[in-house]
Amino acid sequence: MSIAASQVKQLREKTGAGMMDCKRALEESGGDMDKAIKLLREKGVSLAAKRAHKVAAEGVIGAYVHAGSKIGVMVEVNCESDFVARTADFQDFAKNLCLQICSQNPSYVRPEDVPETVLDAEREIYRKQALAAGKPEKIVDRIAEGKLKKFHETVCLLKQPFVRDPDMTIQDYLNDVVAKMGEKIEVRRFVRYVLGEGSDEAESERDIEEG
Repeated sequence: MSIAASQVKQLREKTGAGMMDCKRALEESGGDMDKAIKLLREKGVSLAAKRAHKVAAEGVIGAYVHAGSKIGVMVEVNCESDFVARTADFQDFAKNLCLQICSQNPSYVRPEDVPETVLDAEREIYRKQALAAGKPEKIVDRIAEGKLKKFHETVCLLKQPFVRDPDMTIQDYLNDVVAKMGEKIEVRRFVRYVLGEGSDEAESERDIEEG
């Protein structure tokens, strides 16, 4: 089928992928925009799997200080080459991650980073909640696992909905960047600072104000 230039432009604006990649995805999907987006993301997943053995030691450390200088974020994003690290798309990815971390306050990069002790504690809370709600014992564990998935979507950066496009997760966004850059890209680590956090005096004062 014939794909209009306006469709290619729209898909490119949504995903940032190259024009030829967008055209091919639209052709394969029969012009269905949502399916084309899915195809491009699958390309990113496939490419990431193929390049998993590659060393991603280049990249950038993105930084952001929120208005009022009360919250600061730093994130390390790695790629394979300095050339990719210097591209606008890669730099924008790091900046958007900083904004995401500032806004959504994740605790971990990915689900595998969550300590088993934390998962066990959450799982037990969900089990007790289900039992207290009168749920049958035989489905309590299934309910707890379902809530753990939601827990990951809250505390894990890659599982969170992207604040600038809630229809996609940060992992989806990462897959889009991988598909476009053609390199292994990974979020290595991040830190989020809140002014006064961890200070006994500040915490006590905050408790008094809230009380």
